[in-house]
Amino acid sequence: MNRTPSKQTGTFLLFSLLLSSIAQANEPIVIPPPLRVSFIDRATATAQDVIDKAVDLLGIPYRFGGTTPESGFDCSGFVRHVFRIGFGLILPRSALEQSKTGQAVPSTELKPGDLVFFNTMRRAFSHVGIYLGNDQFVHAPRTGERVRVDSMSDNYWIQRFNGARRVNPE
Repeated sequence: MNRTPSKQTGTFLLFSLLLSSIAQANEPIVIPPPLRVSFIDRATATAQDVIDKAVDLLGIPYRFGGTTPESGFDCSGFVRHVFRIGFGLILPRSALEQSKTGQAVPSTELKPGDLVFFNTMRRAFSHVGIYLGNDQFVHAPRTGERVRVDSMSDNYWIQRFNGARRVNPE
């Protein structure tokens, strides 16, 4: 036979691949049991999805009235966008209106995904962000800034905290 080394190598590789797939076919197939998700687990997983979406948007510029990553975000536009892509929920457009959704949550019981509200314009509920856990929240702060993470325990935010809401996607 007049085979070149590359054809012999190719034939060998093809034959080896075929044998390995046959060998694997003889192994028992293990099918995992169906995943049982309780209401709490589902809520936690969904909250993590929202957190992941929010963190993916770090660095997007602030723009008053902005509602998309392409145009930039203001605080309520950012929260509205994240909840739409993470939960599939359409929240109201303003921070004040968002402060009326869901259930009130004491600051001592905050969970990741909760909305946190602040008085940054000399009126209650004029700013909103998303709580991340570990005393951190993500938000679109103001003109000239970008979506970022801040600490809830910074003096500025402590003095301006208005409350928190938990929006249940169910």
